[in-house]
Amino acid sequence: MVDRPIIEICLESVESVIAAEKGGADRVELCSDLFEGGLTPTIGTVKTALKKSNIKINAMIRPRGGDFCYSDEEFEVMKEDIKAFKETGINGIVFGILTPEGDIDVKRSKEIIELARPLAVTFHRAFDMTRDPYKSLEELIELGVDRVLTSGQEATVPEGDDLLEELVQIAGDRIIVMPGCGITERNFPKLRAKIKAKEYHIYLPYETTSKMKFHPGHIYMGGLLRQSEFTITHTSSSRVSDVMGTL
Repeated sequence: MVDRPIIEICLESVESVIAAEKGGADRVELCSDLFEGGLTPTIGTVKTALKKSNIKINAMIRPRGGDFCYSDEEFEVMKEDIKAFKETGINGIVFGILTPEGDIDVKRSKEIIELARPLAVTFHRAFDMTRDPYKSLEELIELGVDRVLTSGQEATVPEGDDLLEELVQIAGDRIIVMPGCGITERNFPKLRAKIKAKEYHIYLPYETTSKMKFHPGHIYMGGLLRQSEFTITHTSSSRVSDVMGTL
């Protein structure tokens, strides 16, 4: 078993960054809109998080929800966001771009990586939407990506643990295979023992009640599939501590 894996917490607010650091996490992936799977955070969120904490911050670069095949305009947005984030002093960026055929978009990925350096580069779970994980892993290694976030091409890590174990062995020291999605403080020790990865990506939330006392129940800010406007989700520092305590 790897002696001390790195624990990265997935989150979407400055308060959660502070909580993750308090809980003992090693690094965070800062996003907006985790309901969509994580989108690019605002520059204000990134700057404030850096000001309020000392933990390593990797920022998501994803201009919209949905698939990972982007238009020319969306690709330009991604590059502009990277330029802006580089000036803030963050640790790294997280991105993923695919072709319509379900392969890694090598040409665009190379451009993103070259633009992002010297920041750390993570290729996110777009990897799980590729048609050949072995070919995709080798392409990411050739591109020089630092790590790939993956659930083993299944909905969650517990379901994809067999492939994850294999990918970790295949990758060796050439790239970090970072399992993420569906890991909790309860199943982490078992998954860690099986997969033996060097890093893990974990979402550990808790919910608080909105400060709003007036609740107009007939008005919604989102679509039909929606969360309550009067429940707020943050990272739980105690749940982070529980995970760190197993190391």
